[in-house]
Amino acid sequence: MNYSWDWGAVRDSLPLLWDGFLTTLLATVLGTLVAAVLGLVVAVAGRAPTRLVTVPVRVVTEFVRSTPLLVQLVGAYAVFNTVQPLTIGIAVLGVHYAAYLSEVYRAGIDGVPKGQWEACRALSLPPRRTWQAVILPQAVRSVLPALGNYAISMFKETPFLAVITVTEMVAEAREYGADHFTYAETFTLAGLIFLAASYPTSLLMRKLEQRLGH
Repeated sequence: MNYSWDWGAVRDSLPLLWDGFLTTLLATVLGTLVAAVLGLVVAVAGRAPTRLVTVPVRVVTEFVRSTPLLVQLVGAYAVFNTVQPLTIGIAVLGVHYAAYLSEVYRAGIDGVPKGQWEACRALSLPPRRTWQAVILPQAVRSVLPALGNYAISMFKETPFLAVITVTEMVAEAREYGADHFTYAETFTLAGLIFLAASYPTSLLMRKLEQRLGH
């Protein structure tokens, strides 16, 4: 049985996939912002002088890392069923990746030379000023490529949002394919769009990593 490629399906499904891509992009951008900010907060909180802060932070972080993203999405959707599914998806993506980015930030903070900390103490800089003006600018600069790579990973995992009824790009491809029996065309097109968006970004992150390494 010979299969005939349907170029008409590619043409007709493209507007729908584009709408889904915009949803995918929105979830990725906002999810990355949440993860970047929350991950930094978790990394700094993990260095607090009291175990009343560090222990709960460690427990929650390990829980998030040790459970699948899919389970977290379904659980959050069941609990917060009055919230818009896309909002839940963005929040869960952000929290999930914040748990990993916190380790990236921690490595960046640990990579700041000890002399910088000692100089701040010698100048009697308050802790807030030390973090804002000295430590974080150096730490964040060193981890920017890793942050970009996690953003690409998040972009490729947005199809999981379909389980909480978010119609992102792959969901659009599946729905159109089911209606017109053209799964090969629509999923191939979705894959090419993912490739066209993520590959140039990965090259940009690689160049950024090389530049920051010099």
